[in-house]
Amino acid sequence: MTAAHPYKLVIFDFDGTLSDSGDWFISILDDLADRFRFRRVERAEIETLRRRPTREVIQHLRIPGWRLPLIARHVRARFRDSASEIRTFDGVRAMLQSLAEAGIRMVLCSSNAETNVRAVLGPDAARFEAYFCGSGLFGKVAKFRRVIRTSGLPPAAILAIGDETRDIDAARAVGVGAGAALWGYANPDTLIAMGPDKAFATPEEIVAYLA
Repeated sequence: MTAAHPYKLVIFDFDGTLSDSGDWFISILDDLADRFRFRRVERAEIETLRRRPTREVIQHLRIPGWRLPLIARHVRARFRDSASEIRTFDGVRAMLQSLAEAGIRMVLCSSNAETNVRAVLGPDAARFEAYFCGSGLFGKVAKFRRVIRTSGLPPAAILAIGDETRDIDAARAVGVGAGAALWGYANPDTLIAMGPDKAFATPEEIVAYLA
């Protein structure tokens, strides 16, 4: 018999966890590199970079930290214009419905803009009780702390699910559970090697675990 999980609320990441926006991002990467003067990524490099922590990727691309907010704002604006082309991963909408019906509270934390997130989620956007969006690339620690304060729950009752190494780092920094979505940006082996509290290969596994 499986032991009951301790989680009452889930913090979901958006890009690469709920939305399948990876190919779209790759399609604008060369333009971003030229516009913001960092090194271009060869297609053969992509899989190697997926195996590296986020900070190492930024260093590899030679992006100075002060440029990250500028790049993030530009990407959010480009995403807004392309939101109608972005889809959620297979199984995500059914997962959100099942979790909501099971009484699992959900919030969303993303560096993307809330308007962009809502445009992609459509009616499913209403399943989230709060949005903590527009954070910098490494701004999730502050956002997670706000979630804890406003939720009325102890950190141990909250699970954060994301697809990048920085998501696991942020969860650990504030003491919430670290859940890894293995279908997103980072290589699954890289995420598993970080020892998340729970790894999920599909959205259906999240439902099976939580609901």
